[in-house]
Amino acid sequence: MKITDVKPYPVWIGHRNQCLVKVETDEGIYGWGESGVSGRELAVAGAVNHYREFLIGRDPMQRDALWQTMYRSQYFEGGRILTGAISAIDIALYDIVGKALGVPVYDLLGGKHRDYVPCFATTGARSYEQLLDNVNLLLEHGWDVIRIGAAEGPIKERGTDYNDRRLYEPRESIGVTADWLPRIREAVGPAPVIGVEYHHRLSVAEAASFCQRMPSGTLDFLEEPIRDETPEAYAVLRQMTDVPFAVGEEFASKWQFLPYIERGLTNFVRVDVCNVGGLTEAKKVAGWSEAHYIDLMPHNPLGPVCAAATIQLAAAVPNFAWMEVRVSPTEQQAYPSAEIFPLQPKLEGSRFPVLDTPGLGVDVNEDYVKAQSFKFWEAPHLHRRDGSYTNW
Repeated sequence: MKITDVKPYPVWIGHRNQCLVKVETDEGIYGWGESGVSGRELAVAGAVNHYREFLIGRDPMQRDALWQTMYRSQYFEGGRILTGAISAIDIALYDIVGKALGVPVYDLLGGKHRDYVPCFATTGARSYEQLLDNVNLLLEHGWDVIRIGAAEGPIKERGTDYNDRRLYEPRESIGVTADWLPRIREAVGPAPVIGVEYHHRLSVAEAASFCQRMPSGTLDFLEEPIRDETPEAYAVLRQMTDVPFAVGEEFASKWQFLPYIERGLTNFVRVDVCNVGGLTEAKKVAGWSEAHYIDLMPHNPLGPVCAAATIQLAAAVPNFAWMEVRVSPTEQQAYPSAEIFPLQPKLEGSRFPVLDTPGLGVDVNEDYVKAQSFKFWEAPHLHRRDGSYTNW
């Protein structure tokens, strides 16, 4: 079997762009993958087109060797754009191999550990009362692991996405969020898992101040409190709080995970199969994490292809906590229809069943995505009161 084509599709689906990649073979077997570098899909598509030139004619069964070829074939190896492209291609190759052998991808990763993949839901609110209602709604529907988005500021001036003048003052968010969360914990009791995401919007001092304002035991995890470029900053923060950290959704290789795993700087690994280098690299991160007694808590914010690949990883590793899913009673998002993805994972309550469908268990209507266009989208540019930019 030989690769005959590699096609990137950076297209608008639903409420955002997705960068889907189809790999075709001379035996008529094809696979789908997805890149997770949201907002930079055209750059990823360019890298995919470059890799296409030397992937055509290669054997898709040799996916690990192809990974090494893509990663090491340039002097300036790695980086999120290149690894995002490698991720999508790698996932598609696993889809092909699973279909060719008639087995689900998790069998290629070592076999199934669990019959279903537990998930966590995300919610937020503009007031404590609304937040409590949302949390109770999730609990009523069987969601016992809940991630709460930190309080945000008002929109000062509505524009088009990146022109939104969205006011965000970290200290103001800290004050409100640190007031709400202990009250939520008191209201729901000790059983539910409660975490909060700060989307790397804080400094070390701000993150420490936030944690120190809450009673011990309020939070089960704090996700991405600060940016990840400097592990030393996380090491300092680690000494200032006992709240478990969930870090890693932006990491683009096992090497980027290295200091966070080896130095105990994260307690949950937020690996993203569409960013880290695909299933080939994610399985290595999982094994490394297992050696340090760290569970995976995969990042999964995209669409059905990302979800399907993440389910396969989650099924095949022993050290697994919960998988992110952005479809729940408190979120307006929903996976695209069967017209776009005629085969896709189906959520049952708060979990995905692990099926035995060959490959990833997902398919894409290529005619549909061919007819779609790319729409420029940029994340909102957050501003502080003095007019300066801050992290989104």
